[in-house]
Amino acid sequence: MSHGHNHNNRVGSLKGLKWTLALTALLMIVEFIGGWLSGSLALISDAGHMLTDVLALGLSLLAIRFATAPANAKKTYGFYRLEILAALLNGVTLILLSGYIFYQAWQRFSSPTEIKSGLMIIVALAGLAVNLAGFFILRASSKENLNVRGAFLHVVGDLLSSAAVVIGGLVIRFTGWLMIDPILSVLIGVMILKGAYSLVKESVDILLEAAPEGMESREIEKALTGIKGIKAVHHLHVWSLSSGIHALSAHVQIDDQMTSQSDALLSEIQELLEHKFGVLHTTIQFECAECADMTCSPVNCGAHK
Repeated sequence: MSHGHNHNNRVGSLKGLKWTLALTALLMIVEFIGGWLSGSLALISDAGHMLTDVLALGLSLLAIRFATAPANAKKTYGFYRLEILAALLNGVTLILLSGYIFYQAWQRFSSPTEIKSGLMIIVALAGLAVNLAGFFILRASSKENLNVRGAFLHVVGDLLSSAAVVIGGLVIRFTGWLMIDPILSVLIGVMILKGAYSLVKESVDILLEAAPEGMESREIEKALTGIKGIKAVHHLHVWSLSSGIHALSAHVQIDDQMTSQSDALLSEIQELLEHKFGVLHTTIQFECAECADMTCSPVNCGAHK
């Protein structure tokens, strides 16, 4: 993992979000018009869903632009965390959206809405095609970027909604059974809620500076103490600045030596952390056994990256 790799990921994410935003906005307009012409509450509701997604995608786009801004004297790590705040907001929005879907489904169970299934199916098929395009545009970036994953989950929700509307329209057209609409809405809501919970949980973990998923401080400590010349490791902290960008600080006890002699050991530590654990930002403070007796100075025992 490298800084250049993360920069390329963000450039790709930016282009993908732009295309997806344009397609989603176009689809939103089409669904509003289609819902108005057909009298379909389902299509109008789905267009409202699209409006939420347009706002979410726009927010994600702005977050990535800010995240690429250089660090300054006050924001020494830059603006990476804006991506996480956007992801958290997207997750909360998804939870609220699923609640709205459940509410609408409950209303339709008690009072089914008549739908002109022909136009409903045509517009829903157009939506399905657009959402499939958005799905493939964002799929790769969503695996490496938490903020894009939030936008991707919105697109997945749209994709499921469009598919459900198509299925519902076909069932209504050939059977007249209106209950299919709220049933499919509940299923969609459950899937959206599950993805939203995962997104919110991971966002909160990053904001609370929890250890990255799949990374244990004990495992890192064990790996570091396995390096020749390291006696012990303590005050070890590992956290994420943003999705895929991890940082670590630790006190490492070594033999008393000059800073020039510890350079090779520091390089070995940094290489292990980067290649085995994907940690790019490290702050390592070297200490020696005699430090407690003030026989070595911080100049000789400290180093960082």
